[in-house]
Amino acid sequence: MGRPDADPDVTSEQADAPPETNHAAPAEAGPDPVAHLEDRLLRTRADLDNMRKRCERQIAQARTDERARVAAAWLPIVDNLERALTHADAEPGAVIDGIRAVRDQAVAVLGSLGFARHDEANVPFDPQLHEAISVMPHGDAPAGTVVTVLRPGYGEGNRQIRPAAVIVAGEPE
Repeated sequence: MGRPDADPDVTSEQADAPPETNHAAPAEAGPDPVAHLEDRLLRTRADLDNMRKRCERQIAQARTDERARVAAAWLPIVDNLERALTHADAEPGAVIDGIRAVRDQAVAVLGSLGFARHDEANVPFDPQLHEAISVMPHGDAPAGTVVTVLRPGYGEGNRQIRPAAVIVAGEPE
């Protein structure tokens, strides 16, 4: 017995044969298949253009949102600097402590954005993290060791804002 949905006029050889391809225009194409294809092409181009414009708007909005997020992270630092300036005349010693606290806060914000501070001395020189400004003999440190950090670096690997500027121990003379 055959399949219940099988056509009774089709033999088993015909059912097993691959379907013939019909190169005629689709039924919805109407009398002019070229005009139908041109219409589809125009619609596809319009869809692509709309998608491109939508992506550009989304990217611009994401950039605006990220700038606002970073600016909001820096606002407490600006507030604390203004407080330090307000107290500068009254207590000069407290201003130094306030400035250190604000610097630490700024470094923490950079760290939270993925740009950790690198200002370690007595570590091996790493060209991925350090920029050697000078090499000088140093009796206490082996050659190739960072002995002084002149300017801290921020970030790691591909996300590095800048390398640390360092002085590296060289071979003793």
